Amino acid sequence: MEMMDKVEKIQRFLSICDELVTGSYITAEGKISEALKEIAGCRELTNLFTAVTDGFDYPTAKKAYLRPRTGTGSAGRVGAYLPAERQDVLAFVFCLFVEIDAGTMHMNDLLLRYFYVDGSYTASYSVFSGRMIKPFRDIVRECFPECGKHGQLIIQRKRREETLSRFSALLPSEQARVMGRALLDEEKTAGEEIFSELSAAAARRDIAEIRALMAGYRYFLRYINAESQESEALFDLAKNL
Repeated sequence: MEMMDKVEKIQRFLSICDELVTGSYITAEGKISEALKEIAGCRELTNLFTAVTDGFDYPTAKKAYLRPRTGTGSAGRVGAYLPAERQDVLAFVFCLFVEIDAGTMHMNDLLLRYFYVDGSYTASYSVFSGRMIKPFRDIVRECFPECGKHGQLIIQRKRREETLSRFSALLPSEQARVMGRALLDEEKTAGEEIFSELSAAAARRDIAEIRALMAGYRYFLRYINAESQESEALFDLAKNL
């Protein structure tokens, strides 16, 4: 469970970075604040950025890598760069995020001074996100390989196992509730067969069979007028398998 929480938190942070890369300068400051909150709420991310910023001289780096745009019009050149070392990239962009979040640097001023091209804030933000945020995001992702596709598959399998376990645990009480009603003989026979097949499908982890049986079970409940909150909880679990 601890690994799942860790992966989910890092994935949320990376998702915000994705939104920053593909999003608009209008929402960027808010997204940067969200990203910093995710860092603060995740021990692994906090440890990472504590390590890379230890001894990092941001004011000096800012003078070296954030140089005002030169020239005018389309002939002007953006003079903003990233450090060569990966850990310094993380430290530099993180410190830039902190400065933006603190309000000592505003996104419009940043774009106008260092990234402004073609008379468009939208185009300028595209340059900023491509040069600064995308490499930053990619390095963080590489620092946590368990958050890649393989890690996501592991998390999905664990969630499915937990859901299946809860589904199996609810079956006996649901069976007792339904089969304890005054049913006709044919209704009892149908109910017993459904629960027997559901238990067997859950035991062999046959998700497709469980879903098919639950579809039939819903009609059975409606037929005997036995739908309830308890049965809905079972349907919700089956839907999330």
